[in-house]
Amino acid sequence: QVQLVESGGGLVQAGGSLRLSCAASYTIRFNNMAWYRQAPGKERELVAYISRGGATNYTESVKGRFTIARDNAKNTMYLQMNSLKPEDTAVYYCADGRFQINNWGQGTQVTVSS
Repeated sequence: QVQLVESGGGLVQAGGSLRLSCAASYTIRFNNMAWYRQAPGKERELVAYISRGGATNYTESVKGRFTIARDNAKNTMYLQMNSLKPEDTAVYYCADGRFQINNWGQGTQVTVSS
């Protein structure tokens, strides 16, 4: 079964850190991968992207605070989130693809309290 499973979300105070993981049930070595998020009442937005070759790109609001990484040997992608802000509160989704998405994870809630 083709599956992406996120973990690592939770409640954290502003200024804190969380590390999200996305475990794939299949090889992701040749895939571009991304993290999206959706806050209440807002559209889902692309947060960070990592190419099959390891190139990365971030939305402006998280640059310098978030780091996307991948471990192809473990078929796992990560999102290290530092200096979290209340506006980072959202459901975070792992995605196979960048804009054309092949598979989505179920999402993990990240809540940042002020």
